[in-house]
Amino acid sequence: MALESLDQERTGRFIQSLRKELGLTQRQLAEKLMISDKTVSKWECGSGLPEISLLMPLCRELGINVNELLSGQRLSAADYQRKAEENIMSLMKEREESIKKIRLSVFTGISCTATLLVLILLVGFYAEVISLPVKALIIAFACLQFAAGLFVTMSMDREAGYFKCRSCGETFKPTWRAYIWGPHTITRRWFRCPKCGKFTGCKHVMSREEPDEQER
Repeated sequence: MALESLDQERTGRFIQSLRKELGLTQRQLAEKLMISDKTVSKWECGSGLPEISLLMPLCRELGINVNELLSGQRLSAADYQRKAEENIMSLMKEREESIKKIRLSVFTGISCTATLLVLILLVGFYAEVISLPVKALIIAFACLQFAAGLFVTMSMDREAGYFKCRSCGETFKPTWRAYIWGPHTITRRWFRCPKCGKFTGCKHVMSREEPDEQER
């Protein structure tokens, strides 16, 4: 789900209000959900939103439905359908943006690699007529251009969608350090899951709620 595109502060205030109506402390609500009270505090402060795996349990404890939780308010019958459609559109928009980033990252990577090869071939082909300082300048420019392109490609790939833990199903965005140093194959990157703590091969998915068969 495109949770980051929703109003975190509004949802946080809504969670806090419902919790207080039920006479629960943050610790008591956290114990019911088997999470830390710091996580509940983070939600209520508007610094984050519940993970997909916690949406239904949280809604059961608060006596609301997922659509109301994501909307940050109680919904009448008339508003329910409209909000549901808005949340679905938010998910579709996030998926489209992630796919665009993936395509652009691939195009950028191919373009930078091609440019590097062309410049190196030109230097080799005209080796006899190009002075040594000019050769060095061209090669340095090609390497810098390739490095910049690689950085942009990696940035877009990291920001596009999420990585899904193979062990617990948690979806998350890795830190830059983890992304750069994490071993990877064509379809997986190895990260330590922030939820279960296991080091597993994580698949790249376009949205938090994307089912397994759509993972790439």
